[in-house]
Amino acid sequence: MILSPQAGAPALHGFHFGLRLRANSCFLHSVKPAYARTIVETRMTRIEARIASHPLAETARRTMLFREIVGIAVDSFRTSKVRFLLTALGMVIGTASLIIVVTIGLTGKQYALNQIQSIGANMVVAYWEGGGNAAVNTGARDDLTVDDMKAVQEQVPGIQAASPMLETHDRIAVGEGKERDILVLGVSPDYAIVRNLDVLFGRFFDDDDYMARAKVAVVTQKFAQKTFGRLEAAAEQDIKIKGLSFKIIGTFRERVDTLGQSEIADDTILIPYTVARYFSPTGQVKQLFFSVADAGEVPQATNQIRQVIQSRHRPESVYHVDNLTQLLQVAGRIANALTLVLLGVSLITLIVSGVGIMNIMLANVRTRIREIGIRKAIGATKREIGLQFLTEAVLISLAGGIVGTLLGLAVPFSVRFLTEYRIPISGLSAIIALSVASLVGVIFGTLPARRAAQWDPVDALHYE
Repeated sequence: MILSPQAGAPALHGFHFGLRLRANSCFLHSVKPAYARTIVETRMTRIEARIASHPLAETARRTMLFREIVGIAVDSFRTSKVRFLLTALGMVIGTASLIIVVTIGLTGKQYALNQIQSIGANMVVAYWEGGGNAAVNTGARDDLTVDDMKAVQEQVPGIQAASPMLETHDRIAVGEGKERDILVLGVSPDYAIVRNLDVLFGRFFDDDDYMARAKVAVVTQKFAQKTFGRLEAAAEQDIKIKGLSFKIIGTFRERVDTLGQSEIADDTILIPYTVARYFSPTGQVKQLFFSVADAGEVPQATNQIRQVIQSRHRPESVYHVDNLTQLLQVAGRIANALTLVLLGVSLITLIVSGVGIMNIMLANVRTRIREIGIRKAIGATKREIGLQFLTEAVLISLAGGIVGTLLGLAVPFSVRFLTEYRIPISGLSAIIALSVASLVGVIFGTLPARRAAQWDPVDALHYE
């Protein structure tokens, strides 16, 4: 390290100093270690004395120029390209897998939430569960009624659709002397909105049909296929339910297959509630369905609906008012937990890559021991030597991280560009991947850097 009179500041590893580098190292290598050590200590004392006389000497003595460190690192990579590429390859795989894992986790979470929301994200369902001891002893029921539904619509704000549901069962003839058990649900036109039904063919009955007590029916997709062979064949067909003739005007399906866990079974027929009341003289309904305009108001609306219904019935009666909000939260937590598990696996890959970087850098230190001795002999400090090797480790890790991040992001972008699937892309995962890659370089590059910095210049110059 010498001072440059032209610049008026310390010039680290100047050009003219580089010309003397080979001669100094050869001379030190030719003399005895004890004498060489004395020469090195004397020269370093003189260098420190010359630097101390300059105002900017302390700053120059503390650190090397960043661009010089990077330049030396790049030169080292150029001389051993294969080693650099193989070392960075592990980091490329680790960061790419991390981003892909996060993408898979977000995609799975989005799919699960969409499936649940397709059932009816804003849906609230109310039903009577039972009563107290008095109701059990007397056998009295306290079921819900259409008046309860109307009261909720009047008193609870934000209700955009509501439908009663009356359930009955029957056996119908399906031809060739065969009969089939069916489930008949009496509902209102709003039921298709609340349950987010998908009408495949024809139409759903409307308010005119409902008010006119029209004997029309909408059947499930599976019922139409099993009974009539295809969806189109079910249109305008007549079926008899409880002795009354109904005309099929459409076929439908649930947007998500609930596997029989909802009120809709495979052989289900929907008819207007105003007609289904003929089959239930009491007018009591099994369930009430509501749809809230804003998904964020569903929990509050659920509590208000429960209060309104409870206030209209006996105190000992028990009513359940449920929504899918809790199910959405559980599904989201499960998806996040699975993402964290997969993320942990990706982090293990990054750690293994970090161990590979550490081993390669330790081998790199052994191959560059004489370079370390020369640089120390001409004034480089332990901090500068350690920083040099630490920078190389971080650059290897960061270079692999950048390439891996680009490859990881290329997968969801390609899917979005080439297909109709809108796979979620997480910019945060890219930031995390680059941060972890840099951190891995720092952690696993520290040991090689310390090993390099601890070498004695004379021992390093005499190392074979």
